[in-house]
Order: sequence, then structure tokens, then C-alpha cells
Amino acid sequence: MANPRPDQTRYTYVYHPSRQHKERWEKLAAKAHTSLSKFIISTVDGVVDENEEFKPRREVVREMETLKTENKNLRDDLRQKEIVLERYEAELKRYRSQPFLEEDYKGVRLYAKEIVEILKARGSVDSYRLLDELGIDPRESDLIKGVSKQLEELEGYKLIKSEGRSWRWIG
Repeated sequence: MANPRPDQTRYTYVYHPSRQHKERWEKLAAKAHTSLSKFIISTVDGVVDENEEFKPRREVVREMETLKTENKNLRDDLRQKEIVLERYEAELKRYRSQPFLEEDYKGVRLYAKEIVEILKARGSVDSYRLLDELGIDPRESDLIKGVSKQLEELEGYKLIKSEGRSWRWIG
């Protein structure tokens, strides 16, 4: 029986950029216990299978630049919305504390649910920690006055007790 000849139409030739490059590939193939030919085929097939829609480098770079620009725009938009949200939250805190700042306020004063929840959950909390958990900046004196007034009234109703710089839930 004659030795079958390889099909010449199935050959592809790779011209390496340098002899060291080819030697590096040969070492990698040997490490994988396979021939250089099988190593190249499996490596290329792996990339092609992973990216069925193989795109030229130019196209990938262009797409990446578009995504970077879109990402930057989204980050800028998010930053602006966070600033607006912070302003709304600060305004809401001022609005909620307003009834406690006015001496001649007429109407029902609602206690900040967050204050009661924090005190109930912790049992005892110092004033600085309470302000921090409420998200109140220590420089916002009007908000601090509103919280203090609420704490004084809760103490008046014997729901909390002042312990120096701390408040303890007893309700």
C-alpha cells in the first residue's frame, strides 16, 4: 500500500517576525505536549470561537473609543444627578426640621422616623454618630437645631434619655 500524500490545499504558512518568536511558539507547543501546527490551530480556533464575529483591530479600537466616550458622558451625567439629589435631600431635611425651629408653629409636628429608628436599633447613640447616620453635616446649624429640638421633645415624652453627649432609647 502506498504512503498517502498530504493534501497541499490544506497547508498554511506562517512567517514569524523572528527566529526567537518561532522558538517561543515551539516551546509553548512542547509545554502543551502537541505539535506546533496543532498548537497554532487550537489557539487560533479558540480565539475565533470566542469571538465568532471577528473584527479587525481598527474596528475594535473605534468601538472601544466610542464606548469610552459614552462611559465618560454617563459618568458626567451621573455626577450631575448626584449633585441635584444631594441638594434635594438637604432641602428635604430643612423642610422636615422647619416645624421644630419655629416657636409659634401651628400644626402637627412629625418626628423624624429615622431618629426613632436609629435610637431603637442602637439603644444608645452619641450626638455626633446620630448626625452622621442622619446624613447631617455638623456645619448645618439649622438642621442640628431641628434634630436637637426633636430629641428634647422625645425626652419630654420620656421616650429617650440624655446621657451626656449620648441619647438612650427607653420608650
